[in-house]
Amino acid sequence: MPMRISPRLLRCALAGAAAFIAAGVGTAHADSIDGNWCAPDGRQMRIDGPQITTPTGARVSGQYGRHEFSYDAPGAGARVTMRMLNDSTVSLRPSQTCERTETWRRCQAPIS
Repeated sequence: MPMRISPRLLRCALAGAAAFIAAGVGTAHADSIDGNWCAPDGRQMRIDGPQITTPTGARVSGQYGRHEFSYDAPGAGARVTMRMLNDSTVSLRPSQTCERTETWRRCQAPIS
């Protein structure tokens, strides 16, 4: 009997594959995810090794990889995952679902 894949799961997988290919992640030349990151709406965060200062100002520990980072958002009950697309761009998914992916960029000015 063939395995049946739900339409939602298939859309999620295809969207992730398309973003991966479009971003050229296979040939990423990113240095590291450490640093200051800004969202288009003005939110900011800072990653320093396994520590992050979230957009709400909370300082928490997370799972650090040179080109990816994830953490449990305080009070939200969601796992936030980030993956570098290139030196200046990060794809951020605020939960394990595919409903929303955000693109953050390195901040041009120091954050407070």
